[in-house]
Amino acid sequence: MRYLDEYRDPELARHVLDRLRRTATRPWRVMEVCGGQTHTLVRQGIDALLPAGMRMVHGPGCPVCVTPLETLDRAMAIAARPEVTFASFGDMLRVPGTRTDLLALRAGGADVRVVYSPMDAVRIAEAEPEREVVFLAVGFETTAPANAMAALHARRLGLANFSLLVSHVLVPPAMTALLADPDCEVQAFLAAGHVCAVMGWRQYEPIAARWRVPIVVTGFEPLDLLEGVLMAVEQLEEGRTEVVNQYARAVQRAGNRRAQHLVEQVFRITDRTWRGIGPLPASGLELAPEYAAFDAARRFGVSGLRSAEHRGCIAGAILTGAREPTDCTAYGTRCTPRTPLGAPMVSAEGTCAAYHV
Repeated sequence: MRYLDEYRDPELARHVLDRLRRTATRPWRVMEVCGGQTHTLVRQGIDALLPAGMRMVHGPGCPVCVTPLETLDRAMAIAARPEVTFASFGDMLRVPGTRTDLLALRAGGADVRVVYSPMDAVRIAEAEPEREVVFLAVGFETTAPANAMAALHARRLGLANFSLLVSHVLVPPAMTALLADPDCEVQAFLAAGHVCAVMGWRQYEPIAARWRVPIVVTGFEPLDLLEGVLMAVEQLEEGRTEVVNQYARAVQRAGNRRAQHLVEQVFRITDRTWRGIGPLPASGLELAPEYAAFDAARRFGVSGLRSAEHRGCIAGAILTGAREPTDCTAYGTRCTPRTPLGAPMVSAEGTCAAYHV
């Protein structure tokens, strides 16, 4: 299969690993930002094959993990209403809020439906005008264009019964916040290829220049990640701090301008709270004023709802790379994929879930 089997070839992987071991002279610290990349690194054992002393730092790039607790509690409050059909991707249904999750609400009779696209939710609203249909619009820049398209289409159809509960977050402000931390040990980044397929990599260039860190746009297959690590280490060894593109088969520097235009039409940059991390300025998207009619938080009066994190969960330290899942006293005992305390354990892309076997 083109661009799949080639990037899982064990012989090629050994070749790249040999090059990496010959190149690395120091115990470098490289952060992969994306949770999907974390999943591949851990489940394929790549992090254990790296040169002695070298460490992959697992970053806050799992969209399920960083969706703030208050957004989830707002989702529960809306989904519990009898007039509401609440639509979401399946990976959000088991993410714990303060008291419950969407799956438990559905088991109790709430109309919670799994959809595969925000346009599915628009179609439900069109077919069932007597229902208030709400779509949970979360994720990084990757999912923002599709959610923007849903809002645009609902507006064109004149749907008064469709709305979005929005909690989009942006990668570059999170990287900047990590680098600004005086305890940060990250020396290079692997940037998420799917985010860059939408946004390009120009927004990373000022970060690389200011903080003098190499940034490698990287794919998700084992060889993508090994090659991305090698490209980052080559820069570190040579004293270069550039943005380079390993994922050339899918990403261009300017990204997808049509997708960017959709996002710019519907959303505006805003401050956002990240679950386990806290508030980060200008790190999220919210609906633009002209799309305020589609804001579910306002429509159902839950904008003021605030929540407190579980005291036994160290998700923030895990998401920023300061700690590993095995450092948590609840890991594998009180916190498992069946009984998660925090989103990094429940999400398929979460660091804790990737570690757990």
